[in-house]
Amino acid sequence: MPDPRVYLVDDNDGFRDSTAWLLQTAGFETQAFASGAEFIAAYNGDRHGDVAECLVSDIRMPQMSGLQLQDELQRRGCALPLVFVTAHGDVPLAVEAMRKGASNFLEKPFSDDALIDAIRTAIASARNGAGNGAQGGRLASLSPRERQVLDLVVASKPNKIIADILGISIKTVELHRSNMMNKLGVRSLPELMKVALGHG
Repeated sequence: MPDPRVYLVDDNDGFRDSTAWLLQTAGFETQAFASGAEFIAAYNGDRHGDVAECLVSDIRMPQMSGLQLQDELQRRGCALPLVFVTAHGDVPLAVEAMRKGASNFLEKPFSDDALIDAIRTAIASARNGAGNGAQGGRLASLSPRERQVLDLVVASKPNKIIADILGISIKTVELHRSNMMNKLGVRSLPELMKVALGHG
């Protein structure tokens, strides 16, 4: 089977070059682009035989942002698995991206392994199809309070604000978050977002 193909879209030349080298070293066929428009012009959306593909894109870019690129691909009916990277840690943007179907988001700087794992997970999930039935069962297992906490986490509220809204202590919020993540079988905020927004 041919190497998986990764399309890398980032307007930062240094990051793009170093990340392309990393991905090639990790065994991915890599094509790098300086903008979303450049990628759209080059990508025809056809499946290339049995080659697994993934798009890694910055969220914040001039002219066409990562979210606009995501919208354009969806408008074209392209279901390319997508991993976002951002230097801004902008959780509301990431929530919007994952609500629209992004596989993951990583905040710069991230480890080489984190990026490679995110790409492999995105490709595997796209091949297997999202198991929405199992995810629905996991959400149903949450207590009413855990569900409230989940909704506020997805709305980007920090623990202190969640505690104020629900009239409970920060320690209790942390306990609910821990129990909720255990029940949902997730270990990170991006994984939690995926399950909560229907892409887990």
